[in-house]
Amino acid sequence: MYKVFVNEKKLLMSKHPENLEKDLRFESFTTLEIALDLLENTSVKELNVFGENIEEIWKEFQQLFRIIEAAGGLVTNPQGELLFIKRLGKWDLPKGKMEKGESREESAIREIEEETGLKDVELGRFINTTYHIYIERNGEKILKCTHWFEMSFDGEDTSKPQIEEGITEVAWKNTPQIEEEVFPSTFQNIKLIVNDFWNLQLK
Repeated sequence: MYKVFVNEKKLLMSKHPENLEKDLRFESFTTLEIALDLLENTSVKELNVFGENIEEIWKEFQQLFRIIEAAGGLVTNPQGELLFIKRLGKWDLPKGKMEKGESREESAIREIEEETGLKDVELGRFINTTYHIYIERNGEKILKCTHWFEMSFDGEDTSKPQIEEGITEVAWKNTPQIEEEVFPSTFQNIKLIVNDFWNLQLK
């Protein structure tokens, strides 16, 4: 199953109907174009494209976009708080585009250090990959795949926002603060990955 966010609306690709607001059986490439059109240009908020061969559907879907790979991390401190950044008025997690020749892990650590000013974060487990779509100024459609890792930090807190990247704040948040302050002012993908992270902690 693949979840992709299109302007904060959910597109789900799965083997079976998921009883979302709209279900479309995968027939061909055109099914995916119709699905995107509905999410981009109508009031439909969630849509499911289903078919037996989920990997074929995903492969066809990727051909509609230029793919950008990114990596980021969910950093915890000894108090169990999570590190967030504020960019353009929304809470987010530190992440960014992978550079040529970098592994996902190297990229995630570099981005955290650059965006938050923290040094010596420790890499943990891979959590999941999130997907969202956006359009460049030149009209090119991008599918951004962000690979997320657990990380821990137990040093001197040198955190400071990377102003030149539009980041205005770096803050540690506990669970109630995440639910009350962050979730109402963040992206669907961020909610998704934080919940995946919390589920991992329970295992």
